[in-house]
Amino acid sequence: MDKTSKFNHILSKYLPEEFVSYVSGLILQSNVKFKIVAPRRTKLGDFKASVKNTKKSQITINGDLNPYAFLITTLHELAHLNTYNSYNHGVSPHGKEWKKEFSNLLEPVLSDKALPKDLKITLSKSIKNLKASSCSDIHLSRALKKYDAQKKTVTLEELEENTYFIINKKTYSKGKLRRTRYLCKEISSGKTYLIHALAEVNRSE
Repeated sequence: MDKTSKFNHILSKYLPEEFVSYVSGLILQSNVKFKIVAPRRTKLGDFKASVKNTKKSQITINGDLNPYAFLITTLHELAHLNTYNSYNHGVSPHGKEWKKEFSNLLEPVLSDKALPKDLKITLSKSIKNLKASSCSDIHLSRALKKYDAQKKTVTLEELEENTYFIINKKTYSKGKLRRTRYLCKEISSGKTYLIHALAEVNRSE
């Protein structure tokens, strides 16, 4: 099995089948070190630039993402790579240069009939005002979450106000919405915290 076939085989476990060849080609052409890693709470993907040209740049993507989230996150990080290759560290990480690169990488995906209609609509709107991450765009995050495997958890926004829920082994009461986060009271301490509307939580029995 040649390098391309081997890479396609690996990526087919994480990406929608229709986009494997596209993403595989982008990664292999870029000569970046690409790693699929254990889930991280703080980020879905990451880009690290080469150090003094002695090492390859590296992209890491969480291995627990659903296929469409994996696709968008990978293109997001590849846009960072392309921006770095063109401008080094001379531009803002999520400035107009990165937005242009990300938009260019998304265009073939948006024009492909294999992309679900709801994602196409949401991405088309998002591309006009790209955020620093898919997590920062709550509409895109919500659309992508529809393609997650069935879980025992629910998102915080699905619960009624004043409902008790558990996250990180602590029990909270859901309060009012503040933009994209809910003001929630931690029961044992009485302290209030802002928790993202799409946070995965367990209902308290």
